[in-house]
Amino acid sequence: MRIIISIIAFVLGVFNATSQINAAVEKFALPNNLIESSGAIFFNNKLITHNDSGGENKLFELDTISGIVTRIVTISNATNVDWEDVTQDDTSIYIGDIGNNSGSRTDLKIYKINKTDFINATSVMAETIAFSYASQVDFTDNPNNTEWDSEALISFDDTNLLLFSKNWVDGITKACLIPKTQGTYALSSLTTTLNSGGLISGGTYNPLTKKLFLVGYTALLQPFVWVSENFNGSDIFSGTNVQTALSSFGFEQTEAIAFVNENRYFITSESFNVSPFSDYAKLISFSTNDVALSSEEIITEKDIVLYPNPVDAFLYIKSKHVNSIEIYDTKLVQLYKGNNISVDMNTFSQGIYIIKINLKNDTSQIRKIIKR
Repeated sequence: MRIIISIIAFVLGVFNATSQINAAVEKFALPNNLIESSGAIFFNNKLITHNDSGGENKLFELDTISGIVTRIVTISNATNVDWEDVTQDDTSIYIGDIGNNSGSRTDLKIYKINKTDFINATSVMAETIAFSYASQVDFTDNPNNTEWDSEALISFDDTNLLLFSKNWVDGITKACLIPKTQGTYALSSLTTTLNSGGLISGGTYNPLTKKLFLVGYTALLQPFVWVSENFNGSDIFSGTNVQTALSSFGFEQTEAIAFVNENRYFITSESFNVSPFSDYAKLISFSTNDVALSSEEIITEKDIVLYPNPVDAFLYIKSKHVNSIEIYDTKLVQLYKGNNISVDMNTFSQGIYIIKINLKNDTSQIRKIIKR
């Protein structure tokens, strides 16, 4: 979002630990229709991004080699009140209409888009996940002085997103779980908070390394990246949290971060012009030394048992390694997804079915079963 900069420094209750960020460099200036880029994911070998408050209800595909927008997709039943971040999982894209720098909004929401629709059309419909903050009782308009703003959204697991506060009051960042299913929710903060030392403006969770990356900047527009890892369950700040200043850059209004693989990331920085500070919008890249965790454990076919096969009524899955399973017919139409150790197949027609077994080490196995 555009900000009015007041030179009131945050008290930095953090320290810079050993950097996990390598070779942060500018790739190119963002095109004119993306000078307020505010959220980003990397999908289908393109950076998918959007503009923030008052922008169009559109997602832009950006080629990260040429810097050219190659495709634009309109979310036809959505309004860009204050889109601030975008995230993804295997099947869906989630756009966070979550900006609330005055603390007065009562229409906060997340738009959920099917990836198949996104790939095949330039105009799509979205489901709506609406929410409020359970602890907020005062909705008085209070620009740039509220704890109820948010600009960072990640996909955390199969069933939940995580929302992170952009706390204008004291820089203490809180995280809230929010279900991925359509509905209306009252959010409560998780136990552990982060003394971010600034304003958190974007996030990405890398399932390959189990690390959270949050991007932001201080009151004097000094950009930084937080890396959180080794946390307990969904209490995302309960482990190790390390801040790295992007010291090779001067003043930057960093807005979004997206992972490409286990050790490559993109950041977008929007343009601003508030005297005496100004800069153009740009795409920044950096690398890490991380290795994908899935290489640590090899799960063989004999480690997972599906029975009986052929199946008459219930299919059973026996393994400590299974995270979830998906069932498809021979036309690859998904008929089931869940994490139960038994699946009722009484209503399935006779025939052959494909079972995709998603494992806890982020790999998967494919099996075939026969329904009698």
